Amino acid sequence: MSYRSQDKIYVVFFTIVVAIAIFVGFVFYLAMIDRNLPKLQSSDFDSALRGLIITQDGFNIANSQKLYKAMVNTKNIDPNKKELFIKLYTLYSGDDPKKTRKILQKSGLVTLSYGIHAKDAAYLKELARKLYLMKVFIPYQDPKTGSISTQGLSILESGEQRLYMAKDTLTPTIGYIKKIEEDGITKVTGVKGIEKIYDKFLSLYQNGVILGSRDLSNNIILSGNTQISKRFDGYNVVLNIPLKLQKIMEKMADQSVKEFNAKEIVIAIMEAKTGNIINLTSTMRYDPNNINKKDYEALNSTISEYAYEMGSVIKPIIFSLLLRENRVNPLEIVRTYGGKYKLANRIIRDTHETEYLSAENVIVQSSNIGMIQLIQRMNEIDLYNGLFDFGFSKKTGIDLSYEQTGALPTISEIQNPTYKAAVSYGYGIQATFIQLLSAYNAINNDGLMVTPRIINNLQRDGKSYIIKQKEPKRVLAIDTARTMKRILKKVVESPNGTAQKAKIQGLNISGKTGTAHIATGGGYSNTRYNASFFGFASDSFGNNYTIGVLVREPMRPYPYYFASWSALPVFKNTVEILIENKYLFPNQERTTNSSNFKGKEILD
Repeated sequence: MSYRSQDKIYVVFFTIVVAIAIFVGFVFYLAMIDRNLPKLQSSDFDSALRGLIITQDGFNIANSQKLYKAMVNTKNIDPNKKELFIKLYTLYSGDDPKKTRKILQKSGLVTLSYGIHAKDAAYLKELARKLYLMKVFIPYQDPKTGSISTQGLSILESGEQRLYMAKDTLTPTIGYIKKIEEDGITKVTGVKGIEKIYDKFLSLYQNGVILGSRDLSNNIILSGNTQISKRFDGYNVVLNIPLKLQKIMEKMADQSVKEFNAKEIVIAIMEAKTGNIINLTSTMRYDPNNINKKDYEALNSTISEYAYEMGSVIKPIIFSLLLRENRVNPLEIVRTYGGKYKLANRIIRDTHETEYLSAENVIVQSSNIGMIQLIQRMNEIDLYNGLFDFGFSKKTGIDLSYEQTGALPTISEIQNPTYKAAVSYGYGIQATFIQLLSAYNAINNDGLMVTPRIINNLQRDGKSYIIKQKEPKRVLAIDTARTMKRILKKVVESPNGTAQKAKIQGLNISGKTGTAHIATGGGYSNTRYNASFFGFASDSFGNNYTIGVLVREPMRPYPYYFASWSALPVFKNTVEILIENKYLFPNQERTTNSSNFKGKEILD
């Protein structure tokens, strides 16, 4: 073979190799570039939802619903069928045709609507399939890349919406939420109240994902090869509070706050043994679905976030400490100086002009002068530690967000006899409503202090989960607590007691009134007061409740700013509601109607 022939063979061979390389390279290029070819695999995202809030009687008062958005690529709409698309889409979605037509004037991927509810989204998904079959959508080739795509009407999850079915009921206890972005989806998180304190459980969820082959309409084909990740919604939170009782109590409180022209009325009912709160009422409420600027003051819960000087309702706590330290005998005689006593440069007056009272009658008749004499028997360390044991200046642990602690006077302040005297009748010390309710409940519960609880349990997938509680703490011996409770019963039943109007035949009613001036500008106002009543109501069938009432700044003229004229009637109305709704059962042999009872009016 000549060299010329051999060279020709090499040239041909080289040409063939180059051609093959070019062909392979071109095929590889086509395989690598994104041409938006239909995918063999598709995924369907199923976002989980925040848990429900459910009342004790089974009503769902807070839930979340999915929201969707509608998207379409205008380049894929057949120009000859654009009006057909607009007509059908707006018919299904309820959107304004003019608005939709304006959006479709843009070129490329556009969002037609946000905030579509699940039911409407299902209809729109069905419409998307029909539009595909009607060939409303056509392929579009990108002139730059040459890629071809067909994108029809897409209905995608956009987030969730939190709905409060009972509107302002159970606010501010239930709290409210704010929106956050999570993996491109709008979710919510708790800001205040139950929504905040149980946020980690309500939002402890797992999104669902389905991965598998798809059909021409981009729907996943369920088969043995389909991968499914199950969706788990957040835990449901179940309250101790029944909706029916809550509604009745709020209606009564709303009427009372108008009657007394007060800033707010707060009421709480606690089961003495368990600490379960079965009612928590405030007249300062708001609709979590639509919070406005005027609602801002109501967003904070008075029960746990408002500390105040409480007046005479502190007296039973001080007296309990005196009993605990063996510093007083209930039957001993205490001098009360004819109802007039000079303390430093102030004159302290009682409503009773008596020279002497028994120690227990100091509580029954709410003698400030008597309490001044008694509290001096305690040294400052025992007094401070005793009040601390009763839960003052620390959180009760109630399941509400941002609980405040109030304030105890320092030991050095208590060393001052004048300051110490003021503490004995409720000044110079600040407490929250829930601290007082918890302290009174310890007396009612034979000296055991339990944590107040609004939530009963968590639920998911038909299973209930109990939240572990703190062990009860003993602050009083049983006999001491029962002695104090007997004295508080005399406050209601004695002809000279300050709470006679609370008496209901057939029930054991105990408690104490308290009226306190509100501090303003370095002094105390003579026109602004807080009126309180804390007490107990029990029957012979084992039902036993601790009830607290706070009437903030009643402005109805004298004598309605006194607790015996404002907080006390609200307490009695509360007990009567408990009777009517079968929470308390008066003894059958003691059914005399006491609603017309008229006793001597005594102001605390």
